[in-house]
Amino acid sequence: MSSENKTKESQYERLIRYKENFGIESLGLMTNQAWIDDPKRLTFTFSRYKFVSKILNGLNDVLEIGCADAFASRIVKQSVNNLTVTDFDKIFIDDVNSRQNSKWPIKAIVHDILKGPFNDKFDGAYALDVLEHIKPSDENIFIENICSSLNDHGILVIGIPSIESQEYASDISKEGHVNCKSMPELKSFLNIYFHNIFMFSMNDEVVHTGFHKMANYIFAVCCSKKI
Repeated sequence: MSSENKTKESQYERLIRYKENFGIESLGLMTNQAWIDDPKRLTFTFSRYKFVSKILNGLNDVLEIGCADAFASRIVKQSVNNLTVTDFDKIFIDDVNSRQNSKWPIKAIVHDILKGPFNDKFDGAYALDVLEHIKPSDENIFIENICSSLNDHGILVIGIPSIESQEYASDISKEGHVNCKSMPELKSFLNIYFHNIFMFSMNDEVVHTGFHKMANYIFAVCCSKKI
């Protein structure tokens, strides 16, 4: 390594080697927009994926529904053996596949969960910022097809912005939101399909069990499906 490429502290020379050997990874389509318009938003997104990674830690086969650019999905891949990410928009899946990294292999496929379940059965599934984009008339088939894609003991994590938060949401966030819910509404809906549902509130990067009406975001961890 030439002196021009050496860092002041030797432990950081690996950063130069990584750049030379692997290049600089690019942001995904959606992550790029957030990084330009609202960088702090990425801290919230990464925290949501970290929560999922902790809940599904150690599972063998995990499915993400509505992955968009899947930039943060690597956080989940770090905790599970096999991760399949899906979106109904081919633009996003093409973007995911263009940025594949052999160290963190993720299977990315185009799939519309409203049109049917997967043939494979998964140990866990999650959908972050997806249900609020599903029309109320389609929400039952959305969950039914996810349930049909889970094995008998599969775990589902659903994360959505709370209805109470919409007053403060950005225009790009609100544009596609047609089905936000309160925490009691989300639990009541999911109780149709699961015996056990554990609810969590989230404000910025912090997950907690505090007063749900003051939460920006809500999580439902669902176990023991009924169908």
